[in-house]
Amino acid sequence: MEAFLNKAKNIHTIEEAKALLWDELSSPHPATLKALELSLTAHDGQTRKSGEPYIVHPILVAAITAKVSNDETMVQAALLHDVVEDTTFTIEELEENFGDDVAHMVEGLTKIVEIRDEELIPSGSNERLINSALTFRKMLVASIKDVRVLVIKLCDRLHNMLTLDALSGEKQKRIAEESIVVYAPIAHRLGISKLKNHLEDLSFQYIYPEDYKQIDDYIQTNAQNLQFKLNAFIQNVRDTMEKDGFQEGTFEIIGRVKHYYSIYMKMQRKGVSIEEVLDLLAIRIIVQDPIACYRVLGLTHLHFTPLISRFKDYIAVPKENGYKTIHTTLFADEGIVEAQIRTQEMHRLAEYGVAAHWKYKGGDNSVNLTWLESLHYQNESVEEFYELAKSDLFSEDITVFSPQGDYYTLPKDSVALDFAYAVHSEVGANALEALVNKQKTSLLTILKNGDIVNIIKDDEAHLYCSWLDAVKTSKAQDGIRSACRARIKESDTLSAYNILGNLFSQESKKVKELIEELDLQDSIYKLPLQVDYYKEVIHQVAAYMGAKEVRFWELLKKGYKKPKMKELEHFNFFTNRPLDGVEFDYCCHPKVGDQIVAFYKGTKAIIHHKLCKHAYKKILANEAMIYVSWSGSKLSRYRLTVSLQNQKGILADLLAKLSELDLNILSIELGIRNSEQAEYCQIEVESNESKKQVLADKIGQKFKLIEIISLDDAYNK
Repeated sequence: MEAFLNKAKNIHTIEEAKALLWDELSSPHPATLKALELSLTAHDGQTRKSGEPYIVHPILVAAITAKVSNDETMVQAALLHDVVEDTTFTIEELEENFGDDVAHMVEGLTKIVEIRDEELIPSGSNERLINSALTFRKMLVASIKDVRVLVIKLCDRLHNMLTLDALSGEKQKRIAEESIVVYAPIAHRLGISKLKNHLEDLSFQYIYPEDYKQIDDYIQTNAQNLQFKLNAFIQNVRDTMEKDGFQEGTFEIIGRVKHYYSIYMKMQRKGVSIEEVLDLLAIRIIVQDPIACYRVLGLTHLHFTPLISRFKDYIAVPKENGYKTIHTTLFADEGIVEAQIRTQEMHRLAEYGVAAHWKYKGGDNSVNLTWLESLHYQNESVEEFYELAKSDLFSEDITVFSPQGDYYTLPKDSVALDFAYAVHSEVGANALEALVNKQKTSLLTILKNGDIVNIIKDDEAHLYCSWLDAVKTSKAQDGIRSACRARIKESDTLSAYNILGNLFSQESKKVKELIEELDLQDSIYKLPLQVDYYKEVIHQVAAYMGAKEVRFWELLKKGYKKPKMKELEHFNFFTNRPLDGVEFDYCCHPKVGDQIVAFYKGTKAIIHHKLCKHAYKKILANEAMIYVSWSGSKLSRYRLTVSLQNQKGILADLLAKLSELDLNILSIELGIRNSEQAEYCQIEVESNESKKQVLADKIGQKFKLIEIISLDDAYNK
């Protein structure tokens, strides 16, 4: 594939492009020849930014498509993928000439409107994120009926990445960002590692050129030594297998240095330099049948010391997308080497993923794609959709089991509550605690590969709003977020009746009846949040009662005083009651910016967090309440984990950088070491920046930020 893509990158003429396509399709179907002719006609006279004929692009996309999947209808759709969008031809004409199948794929591809060069928005902006998310969602929606649309789109994007040289540096970076956050993760979940790895490495080169150069320089400088170690280890494994009776020609061993972006991510996760990355080398052992895979596994574990924590058996328990391979990591004289053991058929699926089922199984699409359907989240916020989808697509996987032996694939570092939601949304909502390997434990216990998990349920649903950052799966995040939104809206609605009841010296029940008469019941939840809406409701009540001339309004007029805004300590209150103090109850400790409620007791306001369990009981009991909001600007709180090099003045530099970013440092813990002996520190800070990723990007420009965690919801655990 490497040689093929290098060749494709350097093709600039129609004849060269056609030659590469025919190398992949030695006996093209007449419909493929017809598709090429139509595409040539449609794009006649069009050119790309580089000045080369535009038709070169669809021909090379078709060649890449043919490389990963020899289904010629896909190749035809690839040849025609820009015809409807960029020329006068219609879907109906394509359907007439090439049939429903090809027309359907082209229509799906046409619906995925990419971010065009002239529409690219500065990276890091909210609009940029929204456009990425919209592109992402369109890709998924277009693939509901036919996942082949995604495969062709990935091939299209790969060729675009190969030809970025013709664009400006700014555009190169933006398109690369789009590729690494949208396209590469989809290739990963479709199991097409060939496309995923190349998309990641090409994008990495444009997004972080200095980091890319650092890794490239190291690999090139040490290429001879790395190859020597790889050859020696391969020979050692080969000798071991042949001594055990494996015949020459019945197996194949392929060695490689891991691709650059995976090395970079390992460096970032562990906070180490490339010199400290232990497992740069990997081999694949390809045998004839599954039983032979386990025989090889036994041999390698007997002859080399395995790192058991890295062992994964995806043959016995395949990934959701059908991926099957045994993964093990071995200690050898040559260093630490990752070994993957698989059959030839498993190898094809691992390299080409879902596309392999068209290439090698004659159209029998038996890959499990239920995970793809689960990505069609129905959230109103496109940013939330994107965050949920990213958590599903970007993750490494672990496999855990129910007591009955059913297995579930979850992202690495998932907790027991993720498992509960994976079993069923109701199990997640009602989860109380967990048994992990028969040991009673918290729902926030991080699960390990192979754990057996049993969820203990309650009859009632539980709220885990402060745990939103702890869970890893979109299903758990969506479930928690939906439940908490529902609770907050319910609390706001009930609080509105309690606030109005206290204002008018009336029972909440009577106030509720009045609000229903005014037909405000669907919007009244806004009253505790918006003082202007609160004032408007008061005016509507006065107008309504004045017109009705009912006894209720006469009662109100006797004891009713006009409410005023009053600032006390850090809070604004809108009330007509005497108020001379603020207290906090023992049960919750809201921080600046948290959602809060205030109960009226004597002449004091008692502040609770809006999601406090005790506050909820008080709200349900219709206790007197008053409108409250924070008087200052909202500060967000974060815990930063930063890798520090052991050099003089590095901590002072870090603190200066944090001060420059206007961060208030609350605490700092130094000298923490991880298993790789990299030193780092943890710092808790307050910031005016509410978006975690924006702050992470700013800090990451100068220091290795290992982790950033929002502490804004660290209450009521």
